[in-house]
Amino acid sequence: MTAEPSSQSGGFDLGKLLAGRAGERYELHARHLNHQLPRMLHTIGFDKYYERAEGAYFWDAEGNDYLDMLAGFGVMGLGRHHPVVRKALHDVLDASLADLTRFDCQPLPGLLAEQLLIHSPHLDRVFFGNSGTEAVETALKFARYATGKPRVLYCAHAFHGLTTGSLSVNGESGFRDGFAPLLPDTAVPLGDLDVLERELRKGDVAGLIVEPIQGKGVHESPPGYLRAAQELLHRHKALLIADEVQTGLGRTGDFYAYQHEDGVEPDLVCVAKALSGGYVPVGATLGRDWIFKKVYSSMDRVLVHSASFGGNAQAMAAGLAVLSVMENEEIVANARATGEELKSRLAALVDKYELLSEVRGRGLMIGIEFGKPKSLKLRSRWTMLQAARKGLFAQMVVVPLLQRHRILTQVSGDHLEVIKLIPPLIIGERDVDRFVDAFTDVMDDAHNGGGLMWDFGKTLVKQAVANR
Repeated sequence: MTAEPSSQSGGFDLGKLLAGRAGERYELHARHLNHQLPRMLHTIGFDKYYERAEGAYFWDAEGNDYLDMLAGFGVMGLGRHHPVVRKALHDVLDASLADLTRFDCQPLPGLLAEQLLIHSPHLDRVFFGNSGTEAVETALKFARYATGKPRVLYCAHAFHGLTTGSLSVNGESGFRDGFAPLLPDTAVPLGDLDVLERELRKGDVAGLIVEPIQGKGVHESPPGYLRAAQELLHRHKALLIADEVQTGLGRTGDFYAYQHEDGVEPDLVCVAKALSGGYVPVGATLGRDWIFKKVYSSMDRVLVHSASFGGNAQAMAAGLAVLSVMENEEIVANARATGEELKSRLAALVDKYELLSEVRGRGLMIGIEFGKPKSLKLRSRWTMLQAARKGLFAQMVVVPLLQRHRILTQVSGDHLEVIKLIPPLIIGERDVDRFVDAFTDVMDDAHNGGGLMWDFGKTLVKQAVANR
């Protein structure tokens, strides 16, 4: 006898739970999760109580709106709660599919793979996991097995994830320290073909993994580098792996960032983040047919690399909806045009503000770098901050953008004087105006040499000294 599904909630009421305990959010985190996160948020004044979100905006309980220029570290490519993605998830839940049986072939993974490969015409197959770091782990394993070589090269200052394999190709010591031994991979400078060729001559390199635009600092690979690196790698029977976890799906004004350079056809491509629609974690590794056929060389090896939740119906439905929205709403074109407008307007401020050093990036992935000023008064204040901890001035800019103008941004990496802008790809002229006006106001304040901004800088200096 088959049991009928219950229409009762079993006593669980999510709305009631949130209504009763949402105010404890920071205390719960401090008590049960990473206790340093609420401590950090309290210190810099980011301990907000956001109540709801839609598109590129949050709202607090008082109804104040906040412009999101962070997009959940790039996850919210379409903004929050896009109606098409939301409906797709309602539909897939209502369908009551026989999901994750493990011993059948459901249609949704094949359909999403088909759509992804349309945008990747030189690639043939897809593996679905659950995150960007899993997509990278898959690429590392596949490259090693397909080439029969143990070592993968990566670029200095790269970020490819934090699980042990992806951490082995992470170019920042702050993430790696204390987690050794890692895999025997080797860092090379981004853009240095001579060092790349020197390593390849050793004969044990399976591939090079590279972000076409590095998330840390927003540094773009030099013109011609990816194509030349690809030629060197193939000459030495090694693979080019493009990490498009943050840059992919339109972020830089093309579907993939490597497509900015003619003739570049990576052997493996990693995507995640925006493919989720902001709802269901998903990662994908796209690759050439021969690589997949070598890894899955027989029925005995059918599960040699798999993921328990990989290809689940909810993630696949979200991914299909995301790709549909991107096409129907011309998201990539909007990212290109809006990004160019935002970047050009910010770059025009470099000559106006001596603390502003450079504006760089592509599409809606923009880095704003600050540097040592010329005037004596500002230079002495800058030197004070640098002596305490590099990166404090960028933090001094991020905080008033939120506190004074209700705009959420991030410092682009530890010990960097760079703010990274990776907003939802749906933003438009109104949002560009709001950010540029706010940034101009904050920079005016910084160059006046006094006020609350520099007072906050003193607080950051005390905090940095206390943490030593």
